[in-house]
Amino acid sequence: MPRKTTKSLVRKVNPDRKYQSIMVQRLINKSMLDGKKQASERAVYSAIEGAAKKLKSENPVEVLEKAIANISPDFEVKSRRVGGANYQIPFPIAGHRQMHFAFSWLVQSARARSGMPYAKRLEAEIIDAYNETGAAFKKKEDTHRMAEANRAFAHFAR
Repeated sequence: MPRKTTKSLVRKVNPDRKYQSIMVQRLINKSMLDGKKQASERAVYSAIEGAAKKLKSENPVEVLEKAIANISPDFEVKSRRVGGANYQIPFPIAGHRQMHFAFSWLVQSARARSGMPYAKRLEAEIIDAYNETGAAFKKKEDTHRMAEANRAFAHFAR
């Protein structure tokens, strides 16, 4: 398997049934547990529709897109050993990897909440991401802060 992602390795994701959106389908796939796709679909549709209603928007997909854009990281840090010391080296992130982190953080933050069903937790996390608050947005900010703090080591990147 090559170290760099090639076009042939990027899996094609079909759009979801309801909104014909690849972004919604990727969120459904990320939030799916034990292969229960229909349960995941129900929860995601309920969450994005509830978030759109609370934010007074007609289009739930636009709400999700803005929330994902708000929590997508631009940089990440990778550990690299140089001359006997480990350095956290900042690297820019592009495309699919940005989306992967955003969806992972959104689902992870929603699952970490407690006291309500998953659809409500995901809805609350989408609203928080839309408003640039919440755990997923904080994760992005922490990642960017770490990259900024280690900017001096950027010249070690290959």
